[in-house]
Amino acid sequence: MADGESSRIHPSRAADAAGRAGDRAQDAAGRAKRHPAASIAQGVGQVANGIVHLIIGGIALGIAFGAGGSADQSGAMRALQDTPVGAIAIWFVGIALAALAVHSAVTAIAESREGWKEAVRPGGRAVAYAAVSVTALSFALGSGSDSEEGAQSVSAQLLATPFGPWLVGLLGLAIVAVGVAFVVRGAKREFREDVSPPARYRKAVDVLGTAGYIAKGGAVAIVGVLFVTAASQQDPEEAGGLDGALQSLTTVPGGVIVLVAIALGLMLYGVYCFARGAWSR
Repeated sequence: MADGESSRIHPSRAADAAGRAGDRAQDAAGRAKRHPAASIAQGVGQVANGIVHLIIGGIALGIAFGAGGSADQSGAMRALQDTPVGAIAIWFVGIALAALAVHSAVTAIAESREGWKEAVRPGGRAVAYAAVSVTALSFALGSGSDSEEGAQSVSAQLLATPFGPWLVGLLGLAIVAVGVAFVVRGAKREFREDVSPPARYRKAVDVLGTAGYIAKGGAVAIVGVLFVTAASQQDPEEAGGLDGALQSLTTVPGGVIVLVAIALGLMLYGVYCFARGAWSR
C-alpha cells in the first residue's frame, strides 16, 4: 500500500516542483528584462541589426544594376571585412547580436507567463539573431561559411531521408508563412508595439517600419518558395537562402524592379532598427 501511495504522490510532487521552477524562471526573466543592462543590450543589438540590413540592402541594389556580391548575412560580413575597421566591426556585430539574442530569449521566457503564443515571437527573434551572430563570429574567427551552400546542404540532407520532399516542402511553407507574417506586421503597423519615438519622428518611423517589414517579408517569402521548388523537383540546388531569393528575381520579367524595391526596403528596415534601438518601447 505504501509503495502504491508513493507512486501516486511522486508524479504530483514532481509536477508541482516543475511548476515552481518554471514560475521562478519566469520571475527571474521578468526581472532581467527590466534591468538597465537589458535596454543597453537591446539598443546596441538593434544598431548591429540595422548595419547588417543596410549592407544587405546595398548589395541587393548593386545586384539589380549588374554588380556582384552576395546579398545575405555572409555577404554582409565580407563587406564589413573590407572596411578599414573590418575586424572590429565584425566582432561588434557578432557580440551585439548575441546579446540581443539572449535578451529576446529572456523576453520569451518572461512573456510565456501570459501564454505560449506571447513567447513565440521573441523566441523566433532569439533564433534569428543568434544565427546572424554565429555567422559574424565565425567570420571574426576566420572560418566564415557561405549561407547559400548552407541552405542547399540542409535541403540535400532532408531530401535524402524517406520523407525528404515533404519535409523540405513543409519547411518552405513555414518560411513563406514567416514572410507573410512580416508583411502583415508591416502593413498593419504592428511594429509600433516595439518602438516609441518622439511625436515629431513618429510618421517617419511608421514609413521606415512599414516599408522595411513588407520588403523583408517579401524576401523571406521568396526563400520559402525556393525550398518548395526544391521539394517539388527533388533538387537541393533549387533551394537557397536570402541571396538566392534575391538573385532569382533578376531572371524573371519585372523582377529587377521588385528587387530594387526590396533592396531599398531592406535599407529602410536597417534605419528602422536604428530607431528601434534608440526608442525601444
